[in-house]
Amino acid sequence: MDFSVTGAESPSGSRAESLNRVSVTLEQRVSATTNEHVGESDENVERGNWSSKADYLLSIIGYAVGLGNVCRFPFLAYRNGGGAFLIPYVLMLTLAGIPMFFLETSFGQFVSLGPIAVWKAVPILQGVGITMVLSSTFATISYSCITAYTLYYLFASFQSPLPWADCFSWWGADETCSRTPKDPLCNLTLNDGYFEIVNTTWLQASNETCPNGSEISIPHQGPSEQYWDKAVLRRTSSIDETGEIVWYLALCLLLVRLMVGAALSKGIKSSGKVVYLTATFPYVALTILLIRGLTLEGASKGIEFYIGSQSDFSKLADAQVWKDAATQIFFSIAVSMGGLTALSSYNKFHNNCYADTFIVCVANCATSVYAGFVIFSVLGHMAHVQDKPVSEVAQSGIGLAFVVYPEALAHLPWAPLWSILFFFMLLTLGLGSEFANLETVITAIQDQFPKFLRSRRLLLTAAVSMIFYFLSLLLVTQAGIYWINLIDHYCIGWVLIVSALLEQMGLSWIYGLNRFIKDIEMMIGERTWLFWLWWRVFWFFITPCLMAVIFFWSLATFTRQTHGHVEYPGWATALGWCMIVFSIMWIPVVAVWKVVQAEGSTLCQKISAACTSAPDWGPYLKQHRGERYRKKLDTTEAPNPMKLLVTSQI
Repeated sequence: MDFSVTGAESPSGSRAESLNRVSVTLEQRVSATTNEHVGESDENVERGNWSSKADYLLSIIGYAVGLGNVCRFPFLAYRNGGGAFLIPYVLMLTLAGIPMFFLETSFGQFVSLGPIAVWKAVPILQGVGITMVLSSTFATISYSCITAYTLYYLFASFQSPLPWADCFSWWGADETCSRTPKDPLCNLTLNDGYFEIVNTTWLQASNETCPNGSEISIPHQGPSEQYWDKAVLRRTSSIDETGEIVWYLALCLLLVRLMVGAALSKGIKSSGKVVYLTATFPYVALTILLIRGLTLEGASKGIEFYIGSQSDFSKLADAQVWKDAATQIFFSIAVSMGGLTALSSYNKFHNNCYADTFIVCVANCATSVYAGFVIFSVLGHMAHVQDKPVSEVAQSGIGLAFVVYPEALAHLPWAPLWSILFFFMLLTLGLGSEFANLETVITAIQDQFPKFLRSRRLLLTAAVSMIFYFLSLLLVTQAGIYWINLIDHYCIGWVLIVSALLEQMGLSWIYGLNRFIKDIEMMIGERTWLFWLWWRVFWFFITPCLMAVIFFWSLATFTRQTHGHVEYPGWATALGWCMIVFSIMWIPVVAVWKVVQAEGSTLCQKISAACTSAPDWGPYLKQHRGERYRKKLDTTEAPNPMKLLVTSQI
């Protein structure tokens, strides 16, 4: 590689500027030779950049679009008025989702740092970044286990008939398993005073009725539900009974960890290529499943129930509907988990993060609506075959993904084919989110120890993946599903709302909106005052207030966690609150530490100093700092040996 220096002076004749530019170029070339995860066309040769705009967009769409879009949104829509639910949903996207997304991606892109180091902007709030990384840690631990479930079901789909299609003894179906509910019995008192247990169907045929209080219900589980509980989870009766590690789930979890670790072995350079499959295949699969679903008898019944003529606009008067819309938007686009900041930090400085915001947010929400048609077309057919209302076969979340929809697929012609397609789609959705969650943690660690860890990316990825695997083993025990629900209920709920609220307040009220807007204009160019008026109103007032309302409303409506009819013991609820405290305690701890370390003779001076941006805050590369940040850096940077070497040569 040629390190010779040509041209001692710049066209303007400024020797100092020429030295500055030449030394930066040499530093970048030297760094590129020691960092294998950086491409030749990268603008930032220390951290690297996305190879293309498509890599970034597909990665962040894969991060935002997950199982919740397919399994939770359709259920919320039909429960909250069908098509009428789109009104609060779109409003909450406008009021909270888009402003938060634009804020976080702009924040990370401007300074090219991860979710912890980026808080050099407001050092007193650096604990918010730690909380975000902990949220991603809890998310990747629980989400990887759900992804392992989809992998197990994918393997199980390569057989005919599907194992959950009927009550097969080889996977442990018991006498309570039946494809149709069993008729209740009646404890009938005879004329001679003896008791006889008879079938209620026989009584009805004999024009008899069972006396009140004499009916005996028979426990019943459908084959799909019992396969999920007994064959897959081997679920114990409560979280108190941990049981043993389910070995085949542990192996599936290991395979998930290996796939995610391999995709991230070279950072965004490798994961940015894998997402071409994981982010696009779900749309192919959804389209195929929708076409198949629409051809089924009874499909129109399910779609009308979901978002058609049965839409109930009176539901808009129910405050719970608006809360459901806000929380679904908030969690579906993955704000305040650090992932948006981490992924956008690898953008080139002048990337149009404003346009990206609308592309990703609209794609995310459109996917949710589209997936609803896929789900309910098949559920409509299932309700038609069983002669039931659609409301009796619809479930939300894990129940929909691993019980209801698989049961519907099991009764279709070529059932294994549709099952493979469905669970491979869920697998790619899970992996796309896992890539971003793990990248968030790794980026945060690398930015804290850049000189030592950036050249050891593969070892760091392997070490973090191994640690997360062992931490996840508790979640693949026989009580694992209880732990997944516990983490989801406590750690990936209120913690995110607190982080989002403090992030909004920190950048809008402490760092300063005018200053933040000027930072964004350095990247995307100047905009009119009317353009920024819109964002000022949202960032300064509307979005923070909405976050506060959601937080206090969630506290007011708090209920103890349950799994079906199984209630969690008191110690589990206490542990859930301890996980919340562990996640958010770093915010006050770091704030106090920053105040103690700050300069000043009085408490007010120390707090003011802790709220002031660090001396090296600003764009990562010197050529992007402009006049606003170049002078600040020049007054604080230490002597640069490379610059001294170039000076002596010239």
